[in-house]
Amino acid sequence: MSRAKQWVCPCILGRCRTRCRTYIGYQVIELRQVRKSYGNPAGPDYVEVLKGIDLVIRPGQTMAIMGPSGSGKTTLLNLIGALDLPTSGNILWDGQDIAALSDQQRAAFRNRYIGFIFQMHHLLPQCTALENVLIPTLATRRSVDQATIERAKDLLARVGLAGQIDKRPGQLSGGQRQRVAVARALINTPRLVLADEPTGSLDADSAQAIIELLLELNRHDGVAIVVVTHAQAIAKRFGQVCQLASGLLSGDGL
Repeated sequence: MSRAKQWVCPCILGRCRTRCRTYIGYQVIELRQVRKSYGNPAGPDYVEVLKGIDLVIRPGQTMAIMGPSGSGKTTLLNLIGALDLPTSGNILWDGQDIAALSDQQRAAFRNRYIGFIFQMHHLLPQCTALENVLIPTLATRRSVDQATIERAKDLLARVGLAGQIDKRPGQLSGGQRQRVAVARALINTPRLVLADEPTGSLDADSAQAIIELLLELNRHDGVAIVVVTHAQAIAKRFGQVCQLASGLLSGDGL
């Protein structure tokens, strides 16, 4: 097995916006025999959710992950997104094992390289659409500059909400709130967007509009997209479709 590359902070190359020396340049994500279990292996509450996942996600790729409820799809997404760590196995971003990073480094890494979209949008009700989109930028700075505000406005325009930037979530429809969540996921220019049932609470027309939006962003910006969904009609829109069942992942190209 080849030796994993040492990670190099983009600060050295002059590209790191925050000069924090904690970021990894994403080229490819690789999962090697990833397992995730909960409870004491000798106890009655022990459960092994993932039983040896091998997966490669390439830049600009689109992928749908399907599987029955309780099969571990959200667990897998959390591991890919560095929200959780595997019980065993390796998750490599450009050769760097994320388990070797500190909690602070992983948090900075997530904020910089990954955008998350959940079934529930989790917008702050007291904030406007524009303010909600800007929230992820506050993790690395004390204030938001005008260029970032303009980017947030541009993203809201691209998701069809140019006229809604000053409205709060309670003044928006379900589909509009999810569009705000999509814009929020993109504000830090991520290399990968992870979407966990992003259309689960939407009507058919709104669901299709969100999927079209994600695919357009992939084509326009080259953002890799991984979506968890129960809907076959949605899954087939993506370049690769995988099935997660009994703790194992299967599909073309695996």
